[in-house]
Amino acid sequence: MKDVRLTVRIHKPIQEVFEFTTNPENTPRWIDSVVKEKKNSEEITLGTVYQNWNAEGEMNEYVVTQYQPPHIFQVDATHQDYKLRYTYTSLSEDETELEYFEWSESDQLHALFMREILDKLKEVMEKGT
Repeated sequence: MKDVRLTVRIHKPIQEVFEFTTNPENTPRWIDSVVKEKKNSEEITLGTVYQNWNAEGEMNEYVVTQYQPPHIFQVDATHQDYKLRYTYTSLSEDETELEYFEWSESDQLHALFMREILDKLKEVMEKGT
């Protein structure tokens, strides 16, 4: 199994971090490789499908397999053995720890999530840029 596990502390309430990171309109603001993302329904539930596109126009599709607001959000890729889970922990009224965990049982992870991406999320959320 190949996996990546990273954490970041964000000085925002857990609900705000959860809503920001699960809203597909925000994804291009903190993940540079994603230029567009959308979901197939207004509300997020188990089975909601997210699609995102990179600058080359390639699309990736994910289905929500765990959804426990505001603590767990997991999606599994629909066309490959790849999963990612965000786990949110409230450290105080205005600080949240976000754990990013991605893994594949059989495939290699091709575009590893990097510390810089979580640092950018922290910056965008804390400074509002």
